[in-house]
Amino acid sequence: MSMEDTLTAWLAQEAEVAARLDAGPGPGVARPEQVAGKTGLEMMQAMLDGELPYAAIAKTLDFTILEVEPGRALFQGTPKPAHLNPMGGIHGGWYATLLDSALGCAIHTMMPVGRAYTTAELGVNLVKAIGPKVQRVRAEGKVVHCGRQLATAEARLYGPDGTLYAHGTTTCLVFEMRQPT
Repeated sequence: MSMEDTLTAWLAQEAEVAARLDAGPGPGVARPEQVAGKTGLEMMQAMLDGELPYAAIAKTLDFTILEVEPGRALFQGTPKPAHLNPMGGIHGGWYATLLDSALGCAIHTMMPVGRAYTTAELGVNLVKAIGPKVQRVRAEGKVVHCGRQLATAEARLYGPDGTLYAHGTTTCLVFEMRQPT
C-alpha cells in the first residue's frame, strides 16, 4: 500500500472513531459507578465506543485512541503548529505524551476488575524529527509483561510511510483499587 493510500485509510479510521467519541460524553473522567465491575479492556472499549469519557489530554494535544485489544492500544496524533518547540520542531513532550498514552492504555487493557496501574517509569527515545509535511503519526503500545505488582510495555511512534520517529518503554505499578465506601 502506498503512503497516500495508508494515510487515506488512517484518516478514514480517525473520522469513524471521532464520530463515536463526539457523540459520547466527550473528554473527562468516568464516575466510579460507570466503571464498577468492568475490566480494563471493557473500560477502554467503552471509551472507544463513546460510552465513557475519554482523556482530556487527547483533545488538548490533538490525538485520538483508535483501537484496543488485550495487551495493545493504538493512538493517532496530528502534529500541529501548537505543538512546536521554540526551534520549530514538534516538542519532545508531545512525542512522549502520545507514547505514554499508548503504553499506559495497553497495560490498562490487561487489568482485571478492581485492579489499576500508575506509571512508575517512562523512557522515550526520539529518533527522527516530525517534519511539517507529516500529517499524522501513530503510537502503538504493546504489553511485554503484566504481573500482580508490575507491568511493562513498549511502543513505537511511526508515520504512514513506516518512518520511525520515536520509541518508548514503561514500567507501571499495579495495585488494588480502593472500593468506594
